[in-house]
Amino acid sequence: MPMNSQLTALFVEDDVVTAAVYQQWLIKEPMEVTLVSSGTAALAFLNQTIPNIILLDLGLPDINGMEILKYVQQQQMNTAVIIITAQNSIEVVVEVMRSGAVDFIEKPFTQEQLIIKLHQALQHQQLHQSTNRLKIKRQQYHEMIGASPQMQIIYQMIENVAKSKATVLIMGESGTGKELCALAIHQQSQRRDKPFIALNCGAIQQNLVESELFGHLKGAFTGAIDHRQGAATQAHQGTLFLDEIGEMTLGLQTRLLRLMQMGTFKKVGNDHEESVDIRFICATHRDLNAEVKAGRFREDLFYRLNVVPMTLPALRQRGFDILLLARIFLHKYAQLEKKAVKIFSPEVENILLHYEWPGNIRQLQNIIHRIVLLNEGPVVTVNMLPEKLLHTDSRKPDQQQRQTSAVAEFSPLLTLKQAEKQAIENAIAFCDGDVSKAAKYLQVAQSTLYRKLKNHQIPYKRTLFD
Repeated sequence: MPMNSQLTALFVEDDVVTAAVYQQWLIKEPMEVTLVSSGTAALAFLNQTIPNIILLDLGLPDINGMEILKYVQQQQMNTAVIIITAQNSIEVVVEVMRSGAVDFIEKPFTQEQLIIKLHQALQHQQLHQSTNRLKIKRQQYHEMIGASPQMQIIYQMIENVAKSKATVLIMGESGTGKELCALAIHQQSQRRDKPFIALNCGAIQQNLVESELFGHLKGAFTGAIDHRQGAATQAHQGTLFLDEIGEMTLGLQTRLLRLMQMGTFKKVGNDHEESVDIRFICATHRDLNAEVKAGRFREDLFYRLNVVPMTLPALRQRGFDILLLARIFLHKYAQLEKKAVKIFSPEVENILLHYEWPGNIRQLQNIIHRIVLLNEGPVVTVNMLPEKLLHTDSRKPDQQQRQTSAVAEFSPLLTLKQAEKQAIENAIAFCDGDVSKAAKYLQVAQSTLYRKLKNHQIPYKRTLFD
């Protein structure tokens, strides 16, 4: 995404040599970069200026980088924050994204990776601004359902990218609706009257994916009893959606890269090249960056796919979208199965709202269908729910509420001491009083947290060592 000449960026990095390297990397970018080496200097800068982008190192000498991130959120600054971290930790990534960062980048990284991250962060910021200007919150967009802020951003992003031919990479957990998102992009595009062809690379035996994608001639291999047109031919002038692209073998990745670059391919068993005009949309539940590092995914193909990345939120992150979807599914299956059921009891809605939904929308849909099939009566009650919704290792409702509202409850009118106490109380409550877990959650030493607990007089689970 092109950057305009008005852009400003704040780099918060305590290693001045490293910061200078970052600045040199961006010397040709139309961006004014300010470097600061401490948290105090960063806060002083932010009191005077709101940059478009902040590149923030967590490991600062005076203030934890998380405090600066939370300050940006408290003040509702219209800026995109990218976290720099050397900690390869899922907990850290989850926490920074929950606290408002739009992305993170792990040390060491290259110049190209940095520039890509900055462009993506800028795109995210502009989409967020566009979404905030929407006067009407959409509950449905094509076949996608959801009224949450996360889904409003996805809808706006689809509208922004649909008219181009740019390749879109849709990421997200299984069951989050990646194919529906791809279909919405196609339906919004100028190719809407042309074919939309979907191929799930993970649902087909790997030795057959090549034939399914490119087609084959009769007799090309055992079982090829006739000529077959592949998905690439079928999608000519339309859209080809490759689901679970991370399951594709390295050899097939090479052929796909050629198809994307040159628009040409050969059927299995044929020496003749065919030319096609295709818009590519790909999806995966895997971390393709990690797959590239592990040597299981081609780096050049990854960069070819990752032109416009989109990440669909997990259902557990979408709040009352859970109930919106559940009610729609209930109505749909009640009609389909000719049942009298109409509503959920309040207790059932509370359970649905706070369950983790590891299988996301697909799991919710299947459970509602099963409930309708196996029960009678107008109201879905607790005794109709499957056992796993009642007895689960997922977080308790009060814990989930604290986690999802932890940032929202952070008032910009609190003093630093009050804010620290509230953050610690939220962490202790979320971790059921376990100081060790809370320390990891807050990214502080356990001894430091014990001291702060005593200073703030916050109760916690005591052990033999206390």
